[in-house]
Amino acid sequence: EEDLARLFGDIKGKKIADLCAAPGGKTAQLAHAGARVTAVDRSPARMARLRDNLARLSLEAETVVADAVEWQGAAESFVGILVDAPCTSTGTIRRHPDVAWLRQESDIAPLAALQKRLLQKAVTLLKPGGTLVYCTCSLEPEEGEAAISALLAAGAGLRRVPIAPAEVAGLAEIVTADGDLRTLPCHLPHDDPRLAGLDGFYAARL
Repeated sequence: EEDLARLFGDIKGKKIADLCAAPGGKTAQLAHAGARVTAVDRSPARMARLRDNLARLSLEAETVVADAVEWQGAAESFVGILVDAPCTSTGTIRRHPDVAWLRQESDIAPLAALQKRLLQKAVTLLKPGGTLVYCTCSLEPEEGEAAISALLAAGAGLRRVPIAPAEVAGLAEIVTADGDLRTLPCHLPHDDPRLAGLDGFYAARL
């Protein structure tokens, strides 16, 4: 998974919201880049872990324990928002083979509905001209490409800002024709199968 903070450009001193933030890896990326980060997560236990991780790294962020969909954040108050949405996690099956048994096809629709609500909420929090980055560790198009296509078709005033290969270590094969990031287990082949491939991951910048 790439350092998603770079997709926001220069964020030093800028207000960025990280929705569904715990355990805090991406919050730390954003804070390390100099952003004024507001990290939102519904789980008090996971938020405590996020705070511990930030303290260990000597980084700072505002932390909010709340359901991001219901959070009463100020409208149009962030120049950047990261939505690392809950998903089926089917892209992690190389490292977590139990996903194939724990997840069912029926799990996709409710998660896709939640992702839609999170994206709609993010739009209300984003300043005009701001940047929204959406990502999931899912291989399911309903949780990736289709979610962004539906958002753009809904007339929310957003446009896609294509990701350039130079922003993802020059790996042109992981950038789609639309300019989204899509990694697959077939990427980065290696003679040793244990070292081959990538997790399934999707990200779009709007």
